[in-house]
Amino acid sequence: MRVHPVVRRLLQAVIVLWAAFTLSFVILYLLPGDAVLTKLGGADGGVTASPQQIAEARAQYGLDEPVLVQYGKRLADALHGDFGTSVSTGDDATHMVLTALPPTLAVTGLALVLAVVLGGGTAILGTYTRVRAVRRFLLSLPPLGTSLPTFWVGLLLIQLFSFRLRLFPALGANGFASLVLPAITLALPTGAIIAQVLAKSLRTQLAEPYIEITRAKGASRRRVHFGHALRNAGLPALTLVGVVAGNLLAGSVVTETVFSRDGLGRVTASAVTAQDIPVVQAVIVLSALFFVLLNLVVDLLYPLLDPRVAVVREKVSADG
Repeated sequence: MRVHPVVRRLLQAVIVLWAAFTLSFVILYLLPGDAVLTKLGGADGGVTASPQQIAEARAQYGLDEPVLVQYGKRLADALHGDFGTSVSTGDDATHMVLTALPPTLAVTGLALVLAVVLGGGTAILGTYTRVRAVRRFLLSLPPLGTSLPTFWVGLLLIQLFSFRLRLFPALGANGFASLVLPAITLALPTGAIIAQVLAKSLRTQLAEPYIEITRAKGASRRRVHFGHALRNAGLPALTLVGVVAGNLLAGSVVTETVFSRDGLGRVTASAVTAQDIPVVQAVIVLSALFFVLLNLVVDLLYPLLDPRVAVVREKVSADG
């Protein structure tokens, strides 16, 4: 049976979302502790609620039902965008996550742009520059960038650009200026990974026979490097961008804590601490949705950059 590649990707996206929901439910259910006892003040051993109050709270949130029944009800509600009520705050979990999302998307969006610009620029300059010392210096930066802890980078940027130079605010989320340091903190390790992959791919492409053939036909150096080598080398880097973009949401937990920003990261940290299953699941599924959508966009861009991909996919689809 022939299945269109886009339909296949959509089916894979649905499976990924279901797996994310199921695994998060199982892990959160198996974790020690109790969200109800935490809310009622009994998580530290000092129970401040009666057994009847605890039982009523469990019934209110559906935690008194068998685990398979809980899973089935939560999955059915999640299909309608309803992840339940926060055990900690009593607010709608979906509303909490969506309200916290815009500040996080602002930081991660800017971080992604900076990562692509910095990573791509470093790889291209480091590969094409004719000055050996400059090339070595630039190509040594990506391994260093991937090894730096995110929280340490954030604290260093605050110390330098906020306390000493007073160029950007250290804390809070007031205007574009407050986005710069958190975005740079997220962008540096991501950009370093992009630079490593792109630089290696460029070196591989420049060693391919077609490069010599193109040069022999009289093509200029710029056309060979940017019209052929960079275009082909950009495909693995493009795939990587789709992967690391989803990781930026995970990195927002540390970054928003360091810079005292309200957003999805801080909501996630609070929910995990309180074992607030509805909120944590809403965050996980939303992050998975963000991840699969980005990768779907990347997958659709592939044939535009390299028509050979479209030909191969058509052949595979016809054979299937």
